[in-house]
Amino acid sequence: MPYVLVSTQIRLEAGPTMVGDEYSDPAIMNYLGARKTTMLGNNFSEYHVDDSPRLVLDKLEKIGFRVVTMTGVGQTLVWCMYKETDYIT
Repeated sequence: MPYVLVSTQIRLEAGPTMVGDEYSDPAIMNYLGARKTTMLGNNFSEYHVDDSPRLVLDKLEKIGFRVVTMTGVGQTLVWCMYKETDYIT
């Protein structure tokens, strides 16, 4: 999976940081030290880490991801990360 979304609430810039959904690559989530959680009332799971977004972005860069775009949505900050992959078609 070449894309990863990283997000955090503006008031929580020091963490925790959301790093994936239930379909995210388990190897990447393990590398980040993420834990899979389901919030009460949600019918989906998310991966979270206690690290700040900056540390998460640094870790992802070390394994070949780069920031494609970043935006603020209400009180949430979101980064879209991409990693080139070799696909056989």
